[in-house]
Amino acid sequence: MALAVALAGCSGSAPKDPGADGKGQSRTSITVSLRGKQAKAGEPVRVTLESGRLDQVTVVGSGGEKLDGTVSADGRSWASFRVAAPGTAYAVEARDDEGGTARAEFATAAAEKVNKLALAPGRDSTVGIAQPLSIVFDHPVRNKAAVERQLKVTTSDDTRGSWGWMRDWSGKDRVDWRPREYWKPGTKVTLDARLNGVDSGADGGWFVRDYRTGFTVGRQQVVKVDLDNHRLRLYRDGVRVKDVPMSAGTPGGEKASWRGTAVLMAKEGTINMRSETVGLGDAYDKMVDFSMRLTWSGMYAHAAPWNAAYFGSANRSSGCVGMSDADAASIYAEVRVGDPFEITGGDAKGTVAVNNGYGAWNLDWTEWRAKSALR
Repeated sequence: MALAVALAGCSGSAPKDPGADGKGQSRTSITVSLRGKQAKAGEPVRVTLESGRLDQVTVVGSGGEKLDGTVSADGRSWASFRVAAPGTAYAVEARDDEGGTARAEFATAAAEKVNKLALAPGRDSTVGIAQPLSIVFDHPVRNKAAVERQLKVTTSDDTRGSWGWMRDWSGKDRVDWRPREYWKPGTKVTLDARLNGVDSGADGGWFVRDYRTGFTVGRQQVVKVDLDNHRLRLYRDGVRVKDVPMSAGTPGGEKASWRGTAVLMAKEGTINMRSETVGLGDAYDKMVDFSMRLTWSGMYAHAAPWNAAYFGSANRSSGCVGMSDADAASIYAEVRVGDPFEITGGDAKGTVAVNNGYGAWNLDWTEWRAKSALR
């Protein structure tokens, strides 16, 4: 259905149809594609001029958001680039090339279900060279391609990257954006998630706002964990700056560590670690210092003074990378969230999964790009 609105010129303008209104004003009409107070959201706003040429159309939502658009080549119509959002009142103003104007209003029906999201890393943070952009959604996202099209990543150095979809460790839908290779230090990254008015699909609900975040990439640092030789080494700009003995997970079972690239997710300091939370029964219940989370499944690098007899000689932990208090404190002080921990060696139970923390670096570029909904 459409809304026809008279377009009246300013007083004294020449009429297109003499006597059209008896007052010397030009009159014509426009059609607006959405109307009433329960218009369907998720569609562009279209304005059509009955005759003549459109000069400008302005569509503004009740929250002050403006829907930009473009006039067609023949000047007869205008369409917004973005769609109308749910639960929003819009004011439309059109002007033709002779100065005539018309106004119209409509409102969209409210969303029955709203989808929200969580963004990482945090706004204005400084992160390590392996940190991906990561979005976890509250509700299922069936229309993955439609959502991905609205996720605009801008970098200060035109870094090439791709989105990849997965099921988060929590069971929710998640999409991450990683570069082809590690970020270059100093790169500034911005995400504009222009989702207001996008439908998630069945059981997901509508997005009713946009999101924006940005971060800066810090110094070039890589932590290399050698399971076979029981060493943890920190490299900065390719130069080794720390080399400490450690003991990782006991091989041959569930207590073994993961191999592959894990990204430092958080520096959690002193925390209570309990074995039942990771499926290891009542093996331990300890307060642990200098805790650095590497996976959602519970793999950390941390201080483990109780395991001192094995540092540098054997892997005898319950899955984490343990060091002395002094060495753990030293590493903790140097590393940054987003730094990669590249874990190698045979004493492992497998490779860090893509959704177990930030495991995207364990896929090659072709495999990662294949996880995009726009491939």
